Amino acid sequence: MSVPMLKIGAVLSTMAMVTNWMSQTLPSLVGLNGTTISRGGTSERIVSALYPSPEEGWQIYSSAQDADGKCICTVVAPAQNMCNRDPRSRQLRQLMEKVQNISQSMEVLDLRTYRDLQYVRNTESLMKVVDGKLKVASENPRSLNPKGFQELKDKVTQLLPLLPVLEQYKADAKMILRLREEVRNLSLVLMAIQEEMGAYDYEELRQRVLLLETRLHSCMQKLGCGKLTGVSNPITVRASGSRFGSWMTDTMIPSSDNRVWSMDGYFKGRRVLEYRTMNDFMKGQNFVQHLLPHPWAGTGHVVYNGSLYYNKYQSNIIIKYHFRSRSVLVQRSLSGAGYNNTFPYSWGGSSDIDLMADENGLWAVYTTIPNAGNIVISRLEPQSLEVQQTWDTGFPKRSAGESFMICGTLYVTNSHLAGAKIYFAYYTNTSSYEYTDIPFHNQYSHISMMDYNPRERVLYTWNNGHQVLYNVTLFQVIKTSGD
Repeated sequence: MSVPMLKIGAVLSTMAMVTNWMSQTLPSLVGLNGTTISRGGTSERIVSALYPSPEEGWQIYSSAQDADGKCICTVVAPAQNMCNRDPRSRQLRQLMEKVQNISQSMEVLDLRTYRDLQYVRNTESLMKVVDGKLKVASENPRSLNPKGFQELKDKVTQLLPLLPVLEQYKADAKMILRLREEVRNLSLVLMAIQEEMGAYDYEELRQRVLLLETRLHSCMQKLGCGKLTGVSNPITVRASGSRFGSWMTDTMIPSSDNRVWSMDGYFKGRRVLEYRTMNDFMKGQNFVQHLLPHPWAGTGHVVYNGSLYYNKYQSNIIIKYHFRSRSVLVQRSLSGAGYNNTFPYSWGGSSDIDLMADENGLWAVYTTIPNAGNIVISRLEPQSLEVQQTWDTGFPKRSAGESFMICGTLYVTNSHLAGAKIYFAYYTNTSSYEYTDIPFHNQYSHISMMDYNPRERVLYTWNNGHQVLYNVTLFQVIKTSGD
């Protein structure tokens, strides 16, 4: 079989295709304002850095200069699909995807912080006005009667705790600007790697990405609860398993623990795969298997503080399985809850009981015959699984595609298929509800699991055999006593 020969122009064409793919993958990071990265050295050194050995499929055959002084190199090219197996290309693609995730998360954080900061600034102006009036009253006591003076003083006292909040938001806003600049710089470095493919220290780059992630998480944790106002475009992490299933990280443990759990299928399953990191999950490597003593039903499982909470097959029993000891710590019947496709979501799949966690704790979403098939929310005590409080939302569960809890609010989608949107919200803190219109892109047209992770502030979904993440936008309002 003859080995194809080509000049460096063909190599640059290949690189142009890679550049085009990356610009489509990361429009916000690649090709900023048409900027290009110049580089020194000869073309021979560049090609050597790109393809240093015959084992990787490329080899320099000869080199020369044309009349204009440009380097011309002849190389031995591998089969066309060999580039896809280049480990540098694969590693670079993973880094680019990671930076994309960071960029999208920062956009969400930027929007939320901007809105909140505007509100706090308004509060700051109000506080200055009240403080000015208080100074006038102090200098001229006759201008204010004792009762009015005390009311004004009390008002200022109530406003004073907002000062440290204001300073924190100002600090967060500055941090976001620094993070954005660092990501911009990192994207320029990635563009240079894109041209030179292999001339950069990947380990150093990976550490920079991890540092950015840590700082981003730290910034996000400073922000409290809020109302859901938007959902980002989907981020496909992996395509694996059957059409139905669930995957998750722990909703409560420290951010240093990055384990991922995957449970394929919606009934009779007992096999839980535990991956060491998200990167291992993406690659399908470095995992251990847990064999549950009782099979599960549905996909409404949740990992909370080192334990898996799930619905036992053909029952309304909730089981708490501890991963470290590989044992069942407690199991309890959810009184009156339907099971075995009595009151599932619209997609079926024995999804009668949906367990979830948010900033306020552990929850069960289900329904009962006395509630006429409407969604019931119960807050559970994590240790004993006893029901602490229950709410009847009035929303028919069979009309819901999926649901998830954020900050004590249940959000319900109107379908599991394409065109779905977040249609209904029930607020447990006020026992009230409203109809919403929050669109999201159901990329693979069949969602069988959708859960919020308060530690990472993202939605985990299982979408037709794809594991997909969504960032969320939460709007926070700080209320004064006068509101």
